[in-house]
Amino acid sequence: MRALKQIGPITLMNLKSVPHRLGASSVIVIGIAGVAGVLVSILAMVGGLSQMMNSTARADRAIVVRTGAGFETLSNITREASEIILDAPGIKHGIDGKPLASAEALVIVRLPLKRGADSGNVSLRGLSGGGLAVHPEVRLVEGRVFGSAVREVIVGRTLQRQFRDMKLGQRLNLRGAEWTVVGVFESHGDPHESEMITGAETLQSAFERTTFQSVAVLLESADAFEEFKGALTGNPALAVDAMREADYYRQQSRAFSRLLSIVAYLIGGIMAVGAVFGALNAMYSAVSTRTVEIATLRVLGFGASAVIVSVFAEALLLALVGGAVGGCLAWLLFNGHAVSTNGGGLTQLSIPLAVDMSLIGVGVLWACIIGMVGAAFPAMRAARAPLAAALRGI
Repeated sequence: MRALKQIGPITLMNLKSVPHRLGASSVIVIGIAGVAGVLVSILAMVGGLSQMMNSTARADRAIVVRTGAGFETLSNITREASEIILDAPGIKHGIDGKPLASAEALVIVRLPLKRGADSGNVSLRGLSGGGLAVHPEVRLVEGRVFGSAVREVIVGRTLQRQFRDMKLGQRLNLRGAEWTVVGVFESHGDPHESEMITGAETLQSAFERTTFQSVAVLLESADAFEEFKGALTGNPALAVDAMREADYYRQQSRAFSRLLSIVAYLIGGIMAVGAVFGALNAMYSAVSTRTVEIATLRVLGFGASAVIVSVFAEALLLALVGGAVGGCLAWLLFNGHAVSTNGGGLTQLSIPLAVDMSLIGVGVLWACIIGMVGAAFPAMRAARAPLAAALRGI
């Protein structure tokens, strides 16, 4: 009980002296703010990627790829196999009696980025006749839909922001062939908004392809998925995997999200080591300038535990300030913005950065751990210093 009564006054006295040690205190705050800001920013990419991948995933939509192919770019489905898939039970049919399904071809092309002289990978997706009905989230906002059997494309709004020559009427040179941009679409920021879309037959003809990379289908209901999947996996003429759209996107983003998380904590850990040494140096400096004061308090009856807690409290307060500053700066600078990178499927992705309170909380927690580690040795030194030498300022 006596120790608890002592902690309050000595801690308060420590905190009141912080403005007199502004330089040393700033070292701790700035170092920890940098660690928290970087950690929160990279973790925001992980959250943004997950949000993007699942923003328009429908429970009644399924994706079919070749068995063992994790990405569409690695999949090949023959025309005969696609026709069998379109006859599977559970697929929803339109008013014309045709299945709401799209056998889709996909190629990767290189186009110049808006910034600098570099180029990036872009997905050119070919949809079959009912493709736009299968993807109702694809909404034309400028121009018109691509024509049949002509080399025309519609481009996603996100793609238009990243790459040059994406305006209406612009002509693109794709592997030696000329294509015309005739429309711009939005799709709620999902991965398709970073693509160009044309007709599947046109794409296959232009790039001398005979196979599709995937088949997307709308189901009669979410509950019809098991029946649909069972019919495909039980057919010996097929070697395909059927996945709910959300599961497909989750599988695509899992490896990239894991990599980003590792990078976040690796870089954050390296920076944290530097911040810990900065905190150690600053706290040692703070303790050394108050050696006589601390020794006098101990002579007056203040216990070693009260001294230790007061040093920890000071470091924790500075760490909290640093963590909050770093998290808020990450929110101000990055929240709502996007970063462009190559995705796991070799395509250019524009990942929205989503900084929320939970991520800022992670940054503050990381900051507190750094502050506590940095205060440990100075606190023990202050409590164990020989009184006679400390009173003489040695």
